[in-house]
Amino acid sequence: MLMNDAEKVAVFDPRGVLRFEDAPVSARKKSLAGLRLGILDNSKWNANKLLRGAVAALSEAIGFAEVNYYVKHSFSKDAAPELIARIAAENDIVLTAIGDCGSCCSACVRDSIALERLGLPSAVIITTEFARETELTRQAIGMKTLEPVVIAHPVSSITADEIAQRVAQIKEQAQQVWLGTKAPMALRVALQ
Repeated sequence: MLMNDAEKVAVFDPRGVLRFEDAPVSARKKSLAGLRLGILDNSKWNANKLLRGAVAALSEAIGFAEVNYYVKHSFSKDAAPELIARIAAENDIVLTAIGDCGSCCSACVRDSIALERLGLPSAVIITTEFARETELTRQAIGMKTLEPVVIAHPVSSITADEIAQRVAQIKEQAQQVWLGTKAPMALRVALQ
């Protein structure tokens, strides 16, 4: 049956159109020696142990000019803009932890993206169980190429030996993130 112009009906596609910003990460470093390292602790259980262990391990290989520690007092919220600005002003690279549950993972990734947008290569530590959430957060926030440091899950109830194993993972991957040599996470997840 044919319709005339008066009988035509507009139909809207309920699926919509997804549009994502895809901002690039900040310029990667050519060398890490002599840089100021910022450590952002999200106050999760064992985050401090992992971060301090990682700093000790990284410092064996890299001569940092200084290491500055910062703590945000809610692991499930983004760091305050004032804290992000202070970290950006006082450091050249950043290591932040830890994303081992839903809200803390998203908040850590958002903190890293905020720091990247201010020009600081940022290594955000997440666990294997939250790789997919990290991928979705990167896409939703608009920085799909942000590469996280992915360590074994869990973190909250691990022994000293397990902390040492995760510190070794952080030491290797954080350097790759800051230098821009880390393989893309989506590719690694697909290969597993």
